[in-house]
Amino acid sequence: MESISVFDMIKIGIGPSSSHTMGPWKSMFYFIETLLLNDILASTKRVEIELYGSLAKTGKGHGTDIAVVLGLCGVDYRTVSPEIMQDVLQKVKTNRALSINNTTPISFDWEKDIIFNMNQSLPFHPNGLCVRAFSATTLLKEKTYFSVGGGFVVEEHGLLESTQRTPSHYPCHTAADIYNYCEQLNWSVSELVAYNESSWRTRKEIEDTCMELWDCMVSSIYRGVYRSGVLPGGLQVQRRASLLNQQLLKHDKQLATQEAWMEEVKKCSPTFQNVNKWIACFALAVNEENASFGRIVTAPTNGAAGVVPAVLMYAYCFLEGIGSAQIIQYLLVAGEIGTLYKKKATISAAMGGCQAEIGVSSSMAAAALTELLGGTPAQVLMAAEIAMEHHLGMTCDPIGGLVQIPCIERNAMGAIKAITAANIAMESNPKDACVSLDSVIQSMWETALDMNKKYKETSEGGLANQISVNVAEC
Repeated sequence: MESISVFDMIKIGIGPSSSHTMGPWKSMFYFIETLLLNDILASTKRVEIELYGSLAKTGKGHGTDIAVVLGLCGVDYRTVSPEIMQDVLQKVKTNRALSINNTTPISFDWEKDIIFNMNQSLPFHPNGLCVRAFSATTLLKEKTYFSVGGGFVVEEHGLLESTQRTPSHYPCHTAADIYNYCEQLNWSVSELVAYNESSWRTRKEIEDTCMELWDCMVSSIYRGVYRSGVLPGGLQVQRRASLLNQQLLKHDKQLATQEAWMEEVKKCSPTFQNVNKWIACFALAVNEENASFGRIVTAPTNGAAGVVPAVLMYAYCFLEGIGSAQIIQYLLVAGEIGTLYKKKATISAAMGGCQAEIGVSSSMAAAALTELLGGTPAQVLMAAEIAMEHHLGMTCDPIGGLVQIPCIERNAMGAIKAITAANIAMESNPKDACVSLDSVIQSMWETALDMNKKYKETSEGGLANQISVNVAEC
């Protein structure tokens, strides 16, 4: 089994969906590479994209059409500003043409050349798309890609992002592997993960990447707590993080820097009610940014991007002794737990429902927080198990296909569950546990396989079935 880096699981992305936005976006990069390798880009006069399954059913709500257009235009989601994004999109719509790799613009009709196959799914995975390049009269190239969650993209026969990594020093493909190596080496989980990551990066690169991720998390929260108004998409969902922030700080003045804001949060009365509200505020802020095509940290997906940052921000603001070293430990542990679900189950809501997104992120955050609280490796794994145990069977039923209702609030709930799981684990003896993390991951996967497809990011069941909505263009 191939090793997965924690930085594959926790990475900088753009909203609103890792599987429906980032994955299709990246697919277009791979298609451009194919055209270049086959020396047919110059002959390409038109492109056509067909979306299948969940990508079709909730694609407009998730901005999949926007993502494939921006991908074909060569826009990098890791760095693009919202202003540039809108400018590119407007030019494509106005000119009915787009430029691939800075070549001469080719014909592109947004309404005709993006096809939503609402009633068709490809057998390999629910998130499938097919892209074709044509000359004036002939099909030049056709490729099929699958967006399998967390921004990962595959073809039917393999992972495109595979880096052919050398195996890590102590490969950890199960929770039992993590526990056994920690016992054998007398290491914490974060020490084991850091050593394994050094198979592929220097220690400085590991630390710098963690701090870059933390800065992006803080930035997304900071932006979110100072933006008000209605989220795009037609549901008329009001942003709430900004109002919570005002109420908790007891003023509406925007602090000049994110560092100044964090220092003021730390000064707030640490009552249970206040801290509970701040955790919700942190999570809501991230996911309101995500819903607005904002830059966030995918952890492990965009729909669940608020949980890991909210719990880490809680620790930073309200626990003693949390600095750079602890932030690095937290992110390493969270990412490693995420790899277990990626290998043994799924992190795709289209495959496994919301248990695969909020459930996994809560499990990641619970384990990471337990590490910071001084938990043993057994307690870290126990916290991850507790958090997932209480998300098993959670459906993915976004109203209008938008990552808004119930997705945004679920991040706040997932963060609270993660903290509760960590606290329970810290006061427990793991030897008394009846269920292991490996067992709960297997149960989660079996539940995913048994779950009715209408509860797997299709907007055909659950809450999504209660409200009829016309999704507006983002």
